[in-house]
Amino acid sequence: MGLIAWLKEWFARRRRKPVLGIALGSGGAKGLAHLGALKAFEEEGISFSVVTGASVGAIVGALYAKGYSSADMVAIVEGLNRREFSKNLRPFADLTFAEKFLAQYLDGDISSLPKPFAAWVTEGKTNCGVAIEEGNIARVLTASAAIPPYFRSVEIGGKKYYDGAFSNAVPADVCKRLGADLVIGIDLAAFLRTEEEKSVISRLVGSALSYVSPVKYTEDCRSRGYAAADVMLRPNLHDYTATDISAAAMNEMFEIGYREAKQRMPEIKRAIEEATRRVRKKKVKQTRKGDQKKEGSRL
Repeated sequence: MGLIAWLKEWFARRRRKPVLGIALGSGGAKGLAHLGALKAFEEEGISFSVVTGASVGAIVGALYAKGYSSADMVAIVEGLNRREFSKNLRPFADLTFAEKFLAQYLDGDISSLPKPFAAWVTEGKTNCGVAIEEGNIARVLTASAAIPPYFRSVEIGGKKYYDGAFSNAVPADVCKRLGADLVIGIDLAAFLRTEEEKSVISRLVGSALSYVSPVKYTEDCRSRGYAAADVMLRPNLHDYTATDISAAAMNEMFEIGYREAKQRMPEIKRAIEEATRRVRKKKVKQTRKGDQKKEGSRL
């Protein structure tokens, strides 16, 4: 190998970095754990170039893709009128109030976001999941978070969409499709309460709501995210529910997400190092092939 060819390989190895993606899972108010995890990543100097999410994960993901920091997002949550928000937590509520709130921070089309982003939704008629990569940001996000029967469906392009958690709770596979070499997922529902742990009233209400829901959980709604993610964070939010919006609960969930990311950071960094070696090796092979083609064209 000549000196010039060697130098080209060396620079190819040094320049190429893996594209990091993050897939943020569903969970309602438990989404504060996402913000805690993002704070931990910021402290470690780890940023993500591709973002996907379902339900509250889509909301947090879009804010991240827009350029908001974890501190910015905490400020947005703190500015939320919890009393007014609670009034809208009733069966078949219209999500216009949420769309207007989100539009203050996320106006325009998804295509305008600085980072590639997709929100996962569930189509009402077919019960199939869809990754939405274009359209009005605030409207798409409300569709991804429209969990029935608490909220009505959100119509986009003549179709009715519901919460993405029903078909892909942590859309890590979409991150890979959008170009991520390595994907970190965050599952907010890794430690759900068992049926035995729930009160009789909660079980009865849950059964009734499931019966009238226009969409059902698909068989792989959780497993597909685990299959695609390189590292899946699992903050233990067992003691909280998706509607815990008290200041104390939110602070605790934030800290749980932060600690989970910090504790798993050695594993995450090893995964990034391995991805770095993998993509640099691939880059060198591509460089060699390019050189061979050029050499062949000269002959």
